[in-house]
Amino acid sequence: MLYLGSGLGLTLVRLIRDRGWQPSGLKASEWPWLIGAIVFGGVLGPVALMFGLTLTSGATASLMLNLEAVLTAVLAWVVFKENADRRIVAGMLAIVAGGLLLAWPHDSAQPQGWIGPLAVALACACWAIDNNLTRKVSASDAVFIAGIKGLAAGLVNCSLALMLGAKLPHITQLAPILLVGFLGYGISLVMFVLALRGLGSARTGAYFSTAPFLGAAVALLVMGESVTMAFWIASALMAVGVWLHLTERHAHEHLHEATEHGHRHVHDEHHQHEHGFEWDPAQPHSHVHVHSPMRHSHAHFPDVHHRHRH
Repeated sequence: MLYLGSGLGLTLVRLIRDRGWQPSGLKASEWPWLIGAIVFGGVLGPVALMFGLTLTSGATASLMLNLEAVLTAVLAWVVFKENADRRIVAGMLAIVAGGLLLAWPHDSAQPQGWIGPLAVALACACWAIDNNLTRKVSASDAVFIAGIKGLAAGLVNCSLALMLGAKLPHITQLAPILLVGFLGYGISLVMFVLALRGLGSARTGAYFSTAPFLGAAVALLVMGESVTMAFWIASALMAVGVWLHLTERHAHEHLHEATEHGHRHVHDEHHQHEHGFEWDPAQPHSHVHVHSPMRHSHAHFPDVHHRHRH
């Protein structure tokens, strides 16, 4: 239902924004990447997590979920050849270490067997694949990408639940669930896709790993929970990790190959193109445009315009 709330809410946002249903703008070559992301991240991942949670404790599952950032980075670096220097690797390790510290179980309860933790690890692997596949289409409309992932995942998982005997919650529970899904899954995923577009998979996954710290901070400020030493140590580790990332400077001469895509942009050095249609000179704006080959040198991230080998 959380996924469904995400999909329904973002579809409504897109209908209002575009004043009706508009084509997605995805090229034929991009659909396999998006379908793969939906299958791994929206169907297989959640099913594996729910199965794992029935066989292990919440604390152990929270600990295992830190694998998502690590596996996302490993896939980005090894399979998709995304650049990462020692500073980025060290920053990611510091952020993940902070998350591990916050999630580490503080009691002596042990998980019953290895199947539950293995299922949670499988869910993390599915989401790592999802993150890297979504990066391949992140230049397209982020609202559409997040919305279609939510709709597909929500419909498939709700159908599975109903087939297995589950019942829909009462409307008094259903409305808040859909709203939380829209905010926590939908808006969050739109921001995540935009980050994939501008930062690449590994860096986005590392920043996303600060979620345990933000959750703990909200618990302290809003719920009145007590401050622990683990919280402050984790805060320091995550602060160091984010600082290492933010102070990264990666610059070298590189070649931009000719490419055609559509996304929101301003006419910077990477977007010097003519318009074959009438357009509002206000910027930023969004349309399909062609990049001519270009070679130059400047500081950059592995964003949508800098996915090159080193």
